[in-house]
Amino acid sequence: QGQLVESGGGLVQAGGSLRISCTDSGNILASNSVAWHRQAPGKQREVVASITAGASTNYAASVKGRFTISRDNAKNTVFLQMYDLKPEDTAVYYCNTLPIMTIHGKQYWGKGTLVTVSS
Repeated sequence: QGQLVESGGGLVQAGGSLRISCTDSGNILASNSVAWHRQAPGKQREVVASITAGASTNYAASVKGRFTISRDNAKNTVFLQMYDLKPEDTAVYYCNTLPIMTIHGKQYWGKGTLVTVSS
Protein backbone atom coordinates (compact mmCIF):
# COMPACT_ATOMS: atom_id res chain seq x y z
CA GLN A 1 0.00 0.00 0.00
CA GLY A 2 1.13 3.49 -0.74
CA GLN A 3 2.01 6.33 1.55
CA LEU A 4 0.51 9.72 0.88
CA VAL A 5 2.96 12.60 1.19
CA GLU A 6 1.83 16.21 0.95
CA SER A 7 4.36 19.00 0.51
CA GLY A 8 4.79 22.62 -0.50
CA GLY A 9 2.94 24.39 2.27
CA GLY A 10 4.25 27.51 3.94
CA LEU A 11 3.59 31.06 5.01
CA VAL A 12 2.25 33.46 2.42
CA GLN A 13 0.71 36.90 2.54
CA ALA A 14 -2.91 37.47 1.63
CA GLY A 15 -3.24 37.76 -2.13
CA GLY A 16 -0.26 35.52 -2.71
CA SER A 17 0.05 32.16 -4.42
CA LEU A 18 1.27 28.72 -3.46
CA ARG A 19 1.38 25.30 -5.09
CA ILE A 20 1.16 22.17 -2.98
CA SER A 21 1.82 18.63 -4.12
CA CYS A 22 0.77 15.13 -3.20
CA THR A 23 2.64 11.98 -4.10
CA ASP A 24 2.09 8.34 -3.34
CA SER A 25 4.77 5.70 -3.09
CA GLY A 26 2.35 2.93 -3.95
CA ASN A 27 1.31 4.27 -7.37
CA ILE A 28 -2.32 4.52 -6.29
CA LEU A 29 -3.08 8.13 -7.16
CA ALA A 30 -2.64 7.74 -10.89
CA SER A 31 -5.55 5.33 -11.26
CA ASN A 32 -8.01 6.94 -8.86
CA SER A 33 -10.00 10.10 -8.34
CA VAL A 34 -8.21 12.31 -5.85
CA ALA A 35 -9.34 15.15 -3.62
CA TRP A 36 -7.61 17.85 -1.65
CA HIS A 37 -9.11 18.36 1.80
CA ARG A 38 -8.28 20.98 4.40
CA GLN A 39 -8.78 21.32 8.11
CA ALA A 40 -8.59 24.68 9.82
CA PRO A 41 -8.10 24.93 13.60
CA GLY A 42 -11.30 24.04 15.40
CA LYS A 43 -13.11 23.10 12.20
CA GLN A 44 -14.03 19.90 10.44
CA ARG A 45 -12.06 18.65 7.48
CA GLU A 46 -13.61 19.73 4.18
CA VAL A 47 -13.07 18.91 0.53
CA VAL A 48 -11.80 21.85 -1.48
CA ALA A 49 -11.11 20.28 -4.88
CA SER A 50 -11.26 16.94 -6.63
CA ILE A 51 -10.07 15.45 -9.89
CA THR A 52 -11.12 12.23 -11.56
CA ALA A 53 -8.80 9.76 -13.22
CA GLY A 54 -9.94 11.34 -16.48
CA ALA A 55 -9.01 14.83 -15.19
CA SER A 56 -12.51 16.20 -14.64
CA THR A 57 -12.41 18.67 -11.78
CA ASN A 58 -14.73 20.00 -9.12
CA TYR A 59 -14.27 22.77 -6.56
CA ALA A 60 -15.83 24.00 -3.35
CA ALA A 61 -17.60 27.31 -3.78
CA SER A 62 -15.16 28.98 -1.39
CA VAL A 63 -12.15 28.30 -3.65
CA LYS A 64 -13.68 28.19 -7.13
CA GLY A 65 -11.85 30.55 -9.45
CA ARG A 66 -8.85 30.76 -7.10
CA PHE A 67 -7.63 27.14 -6.82
CA THR A 68 -6.71 24.74 -9.61
CA ILE A 69 -6.27 21.01 -9.12
CA SER A 70 -4.23 19.04 -11.63
CA ARG A 71 -2.46 15.73 -11.93
CA ASP A 72 0.65 14.26 -13.51
CA ASN A 73 -0.03 10.55 -13.71
CA ALA A 74 3.46 9.80 -15.01
CA LYS A 75 4.84 11.18 -11.75
CA ASN A 76 1.99 9.85 -9.61
CA THR A 77 1.47 13.39 -8.33
CA VAL A 78 -1.53 15.65 -7.78
CA PHE A 79 -1.14 19.40 -7.42
CA LEU A 80 -3.20 22.20 -5.96
CA GLN A 81 -2.32 25.62 -7.30
CA MET A 82 -3.71 28.32 -5.05
CA TYR A 83 -4.05 31.94 -6.10
CA ASP A 84 -5.35 35.04 -4.29
CA LEU A 85 -4.99 33.33 -0.95
CA LYS A 86 -7.02 34.62 1.97
CA PRO A 87 -6.48 34.26 5.72
CA GLU A 88 -9.48 31.91 5.83
CA ASP A 89 -7.55 29.51 3.58
CA THR A 90 -5.20 28.86 6.50
CA ALA A 91 -5.38 25.15 7.24
CA VAL A 92 -3.59 21.84 7.05
CA TYR A 93 -4.11 20.48 3.54
CA TYR A 94 -4.42 16.76 2.90
CA CYS A 95 -4.84 14.73 -0.24
CA ASN A 96 -6.60 11.40 -0.49
CA THR A 97 -8.23 9.14 -2.99
CA LEU A 98 -11.97 9.15 -3.57
CA PRO A 99 -13.31 7.22 -1.81
CA ILE A 100 -10.96 7.76 1.12
CA MET A 101 -8.12 5.29 1.34
CA THR A 102 -8.54 2.72 4.11
CA ILE A 103 -6.05 0.37 5.70
CA HIS A 104 -7.38 -2.47 7.79
CA GLY A 105 -10.79 -0.80 7.82
CA LYS A 106 -9.56 2.58 9.05
CA GLN A 107 -9.24 5.75 7.06
CA TYR A 108 -5.65 6.48 6.13
CA TRP A 109 -4.40 10.06 5.98
CA GLY A 110 -0.98 11.49 5.36
CA LYS A 111 0.57 14.14 7.60
CA GLY A 112 -0.71 16.99 5.49
CA THR A 113 1.00 20.27 4.69
CA LEU A 114 0.34 23.49 6.58
CA VAL A 115 -0.66 26.59 4.64
CA THR A 116 -0.68 29.81 6.62
CA VAL A 117 -1.99 33.00 5.06
CA SER A 118 -1.20 36.21 6.87
CA SER A 119 -3.37 39.30 6.57
